[in-house]
Amino acid sequence: MSTEKRKDRFIMQAGILASAGLISRVIGILYRSPLTGIIGDEGNGYYSAAYNIYTIILLISSYSIPSAISKVIAGKLAVKDYRNAQRVFRCALIYVIVVGAVSSSLAFVFADHLVQEGSAPVLRVLAPVIFLSGLLGVFRGYFQAHGTMVPTSISQIVEQMLHAVVSIGAAYFFVNLMEMESDTTRAIYGAAGSAIGIGAGVVIALLFMSGIYMLNRKGVKKRIRRDKAHQPESYKNIFLVIIGMVTPILLSTCIYNSCTPLNQTIYAKILSQVKGFSGADIAKMYGIFAGKAVVIANIPIALASAMASAIMPSISSSHALGEMDAVRDKVSQGIRTTMMIAIPCAVGLAVLAKPVTQVLFPQRESLDQAAALLAVLSVSVIFYGLSTLTNAVLQAVGKVNRPVVNAAAALFIQTVAFVAMLLYTDWNQYALALSMVLYSFLTCVFNNISMRHVLKYRQEVMKTFVKPMMAALLMGLAAYGSYYGVYGLLPVNVVALAVALPVSGIVYFGAAMALGAVDESDLMRLPKGYLLVAFGKKCYLLRDPEFEKPGGRKTADAVGTEERKAVRRTTDGDGGIEKRSARKSAGPDDGGERKVVRKKKVRVAKSGSSQKPVRKRVVKKK
Repeated sequence: MSTEKRKDRFIMQAGILASAGLISRVIGILYRSPLTGIIGDEGNGYYSAAYNIYTIILLISSYSIPSAISKVIAGKLAVKDYRNAQRVFRCALIYVIVVGAVSSSLAFVFADHLVQEGSAPVLRVLAPVIFLSGLLGVFRGYFQAHGTMVPTSISQIVEQMLHAVVSIGAAYFFVNLMEMESDTTRAIYGAAGSAIGIGAGVVIALLFMSGIYMLNRKGVKKRIRRDKAHQPESYKNIFLVIIGMVTPILLSTCIYNSCTPLNQTIYAKILSQVKGFSGADIAKMYGIFAGKAVVIANIPIALASAMASAIMPSISSSHALGEMDAVRDKVSQGIRTTMMIAIPCAVGLAVLAKPVTQVLFPQRESLDQAAALLAVLSVSVIFYGLSTLTNAVLQAVGKVNRPVVNAAAALFIQTVAFVAMLLYTDWNQYALALSMVLYSFLTCVFNNISMRHVLKYRQEVMKTFVKPMMAALLMGLAAYGSYYGVYGLLPVNVVALAVALPVSGIVYFGAAMALGAVDESDLMRLPKGYLLVAFGKKCYLLRDPEFEKPGGRKTADAVGTEERKAVRRTTDGDGGIEKRSARKSAGPDDGGERKVVRKKKVRVAKSGSSQKPVRKRVVKKK
């Protein structure tokens, strides 16, 4: 594999994982619409509240394991230390078994104290999933460290499919079981039934990943037997390394993701105790925000999460080998690829917020509110994408404490602003959305400052941000015009949206190519990128980097002059003269003939001379 291919491989792996993440998010959204129809916005609120606390416990117990394990194992594999890489894997399994068991037990016992009354049954259903998710995370981190995202991608899709089917079925069963009870009771039991689907998805994904590992186990043992250059490290030292790596990543991930549950708690307390809202109204309003607007906004963020998972072992390997130029190059590629997708997604969600929400969550009583919240949250797609990626970069180069400090500072500022907005305005749900935008923006800024200091990395602005934004704005105009133009002729939301989306994609990539925001190498790193390259060349939009000069593009005359330089004279070391000719098509003045090179030996005229015979290339025309 060439150096260029090795350099770009993590982009392709991130594309595979992002594609799987996108499919999983789409499946998740498609099932959320019928699920919301079964359990209602109130049930969505109970489910979202329990799920947020479940996420925090999962973060504390095992969520940071894939990142930590992939970084440590990738460092071992970079120096071909296969024996100790396998030992790290075994220690990680023991770690998550112990920590996961304790966390699951605590979540089950103290559910009433961690969430409001209606969400406690949901959290108890989710408690055993914490233990299983830790084991799944170790397997995913193990394969990510080996540079393949295919097992993780397939497991995500399988997990989400079973999750969707079981969630809808269980929610429907429990809601009908409680048919004679109050609406609130039915919403609680429906939310608990939907939580069963999460456990079913994790179980099937764990079985799949363990099966893939068993298929590769023979090859792993063979590599370990051949590894004679490294001595096995003690399990005690490996546990210390894992704990030392997991703890900072854990704190960073926990603080970074604690914004949502913290805001949820503050939101419920102020609205109930200061503004006098009932618990059911608070759950309903929060369900619209977290169960609809946030769910849709999280779809494009899947790319950043996939890029972070792929870039960490790759950067960790380059950093372990001391290749800092390669590290900076990978960071630049990762950020540019992420922004190439995140910026148009943000603009598209802002312009088509209501049509998209109407397709996925057609409940009319909350449609306008959910669409307005989505439009506000759309800009956070850019900031969350960038902050997620920069978190992974800082952790990969060993600066695991920097994201902790940055996330804590951003969380403190946004919390102060959020409380002020709730107390002194009537924005309520919009305060939740604005605080998320503020938090993601601050984290993004602080992380970029840290990267500049640690890596001496300066972010290129024009091609990464400005040109994609210009192309995205043109795309937004095309999306708005095409949607409402078709809707005016045929007032069917799905039909108008089906026309607007492909038109938007064509306009964006066409404008990005024309503006020079992307080139052929950028597109070829994407899955199926050759199709975009073919489109760009067909429409004469794609710029060829080989024809670029520091001062501008080559002129046609300059190109023609170079092609007509078929014969070049050079002098060899012994003073002989050699004529070289390149075999290429003749220029327009040559009548389309081809030049053929024949070699002849030239004898020296003077006998006894020390001059060696030289080869002379004679150019003839057919």
